[in-house]
Amino acid sequence: MVICGRIAEIGKLRYTPTGVAVAEFKISHISRQMEAGLPRQVECEISAMALAQTAKIVSGMEPGATVKLTGFLAKKSRMSMQLVLHVNNVDII
Repeated sequence: MVICGRIAEIGKLRYTPTGVAVAEFKISHISRQMEAGLPRQVECEISAMALAQTAKIVSGMEPGATVKLTGFLAKKSRMSMQLVLHVNNVDII
């Protein structure tokens, strides 16, 4: 999955028990898309997380930074159906 937007908020960098860095953040996306031949304004906020070196990069950014994120969607936890974007790559736009 690839999405562009602005970082809305960034949580404090934390580490797993095995020492892997984790950054949880939210991305705000606004765009115009075509649906059934008609233009549509799309606005959403997506929960995201990054691990290891990518987490360190994200944690060093400021809210409001415009980024392109590449990753995959997965459940927030084993018991939750809420989706979170797991970011493998972040590019500053």
